[in-house]
Amino acid sequence: MMNDKDKVDKKKIPKHVAVIMDGNGRWAKKKGNKRIYGHKNGVKAVRETVEAAGEMGVKYLTLYAFSTENWKRPKTEVDALMSLFISAVKNETSNLMKNNVRLKAVGDMSLLPPKVLENLNVIIDKTSQNTGLTLVLALSYSARNEITYAVKKIAEKVMKSQLSINDIDEDTISKQLYTHDLPDPELLIRTGGEIRISNFLLWQLSYTELYFTEVLWPDFSKKDFFNAITNFRQRERRFGKISEQISNEF
Repeated sequence: MMNDKDKVDKKKIPKHVAVIMDGNGRWAKKKGNKRIYGHKNGVKAVRETVEAAGEMGVKYLTLYAFSTENWKRPKTEVDALMSLFISAVKNETSNLMKNNVRLKAVGDMSLLPPKVLENLNVIIDKTSQNTGLTLVLALSYSARNEITYAVKKIAEKVMKSQLSINDIDEDTISKQLYTHDLPDPELLIRTGGEIRISNFLLWQLSYTELYFTEVLWPDFSKKDFFNAITNFRQRERRFGKISEQISNEF
């Protein structure tokens, strides 16, 4: 029997999908539990989303796992999240290897606890030769921080006469971002019902299609991911052109 992913035209699948995983805390509160309970149950949604993306032919999947603003949360919650992250990465390693998934991370890694960074690097190295889906974790990440970092790197090159101001263009900036080796996302999914992008990939989302769902992250399933892809396929992506120009290109 044909399932959802078999119905999708692989030629119309976004190459890069980014996800803001929102709603863990509200999901836990609805069940009368602490916020960390929602984060723990969100791991299942991560697993399903990674598997769905790989099965459907997505090449890159970026998950907004922890923002720089999240460091301002209560220390008990941050510590619990860091502990959960270590255990989740370790527990999911076999699945990543089985599904030929390569793991990467973007963000200010210097802010991560040494133990977290150590475990993360072990898995990144172990999966580095995998050739299927590239799973990118945005950790200790904020877009404004990323752009500020890029501006400083460019300014440094100008000061050292390695770069002329007149040669600075969009490509120059893109090459200094944490995501310099990734294509821009074609689709952004945000769960949890909020309609904003929360300081996530501000530069890279310039022409990204946005998809918002009321589903809280721990409840997000393969079917929900498929629904987002189906919605994406119905969009007309013009990039500033008109419909007639797009039609004449095919």
